[in-house]
Amino acid sequence: MITEQERQIAASCLDIAREAGASGARITLTKSTEDLIATLDGQIDKVTRCADRSLSIALFVDGRFGSFSTNKLEAAALKDFIFRAADTVRMLAPDSFRRLPDPSRLCTSARSGREMDIYDPSHEAVTPAARRRAALDAAVFGRIRSDEGIIPSDLAGGKEGVRLISEEGEYSDSDYDVLVLDSQGLECRHSETSFDYGVEVTVEDENGDKYSDYWWTASPRLADFDASACGLEAVRRACAQIGAGPAPSGKYNMVVSREVSSRLVTPLLNALNAYSIQQGNSFLVGSKDRQLFSEGLSIVDEPWRKGESGSKLFDSEGVATAEAPIVSDGAVRRYFVNTYMAGKLGEAPTVEDAIRPRVCGYPSPGLDAEALLQRCGSGILVTDFNGGNCNMTTGDFSYGIAGQIFENGRIVRPVSEMLVTGNFLELWKHLIAAGDDYRLCTTKLVGTLAFSDVDFSG
Repeated sequence: MITEQERQIAASCLDIAREAGASGARITLTKSTEDLIATLDGQIDKVTRCADRSLSIALFVDGRFGSFSTNKLEAAALKDFIFRAADTVRMLAPDSFRRLPDPSRLCTSARSGREMDIYDPSHEAVTPAARRRAALDAAVFGRIRSDEGIIPSDLAGGKEGVRLISEEGEYSDSDYDVLVLDSQGLECRHSETSFDYGVEVTVEDENGDKYSDYWWTASPRLADFDASACGLEAVRRACAQIGAGPAPSGKYNMVVSREVSSRLVTPLLNALNAYSIQQGNSFLVGSKDRQLFSEGLSIVDEPWRKGESGSKLFDSEGVATAEAPIVSDGAVRRYFVNTYMAGKLGEAPTVEDAIRPRVCGYPSPGLDAEALLQRCGSGILVTDFNGGNCNMTTGDFSYGIAGQIFENGRIVRPVSEMLVTGNFLELWKHLIAAGDDYRLCTTKLVGTLAFSDVDFSG
């Protein structure tokens, strides 16, 4: 974690920047550590520790702007670095839109860094032995197999003779601390910890065909971290793919599981970034306050969700975050506009990006995957996207998928080797419903999604 001495060093950089002739400056000091233990087939395979500390400085000099970073925090080295950086900025072209945010927009409520309750002090006491034990305890290889390596049929979805042939697990814990200061008096801090486990397994059926899948979990607090079911879920998911093949090409109802549904939301959020809009590299240019999607689509930014990783009181400029609608009843309500892009676009500044976006349940709360399968009746449940691309200028997309055919609301058989294609503007007009069964350990709170009339090709 950032020490008081490091905080003072960061603050002194503002004085050095003024001495170097800067009219304004912003200092961002970040510090992080990560300990990781990887397992292979239930045995320790790799142990790593990463520690990082860096200082970034944004300088505003003579109507010009430059951004620089260093990991040398000695006083003499910093003074030389900042003076040289200021001289470099003077060689750049003037840019009248470069300025610090209006002081009235800056965050004043993030002083300790722990206001969001996502820093766990017990992280500091985690020992190497405890990490090793956590990694080994989560492994399932050798624990769920019979002497012949056979997975019990109840775990394999009723299939007989399926073998677990490999398991790659990865336990990690980390802490992250960031301090942002500027020459207008801003001082805000954000601290968080994370405990993570992910595992990929490969199974083999009686015909020798192999199938792989992955599962993971994470929590900012050690007391809430439980990886015991990860391996079992990964095995179930891998076994569910056995016998998969393409379905006939055509239009289907599409239900997208909560594990991968953010893949369809991220392009919308990226397209609302002011830089993409100003560059004309967005299919949502001119979308503000226009209803472009189904009335069932609402997305709200909820950055103040205490106790949840990703929540934050300020953005990278130190601007205070706030709960705000992004899309309401199918209409775009907000672009993500930093101070610089606000001047370029003539838009009011907001924040740089969505901090904790949540797709709201519609048309009624409590919808999950099972309820949406019942509502749709028949179609394709997408459980994985594998490759593909999206054209951010047009919104056209093409993704490989794997999943399950369902009929009468019930899973019938696995499906793979298919493409789902379309355009995001059209796709979201065909939203049937959005579930609120999102996982709190994900960066975007997106539950199961259901769409009608989606093109699939085998």
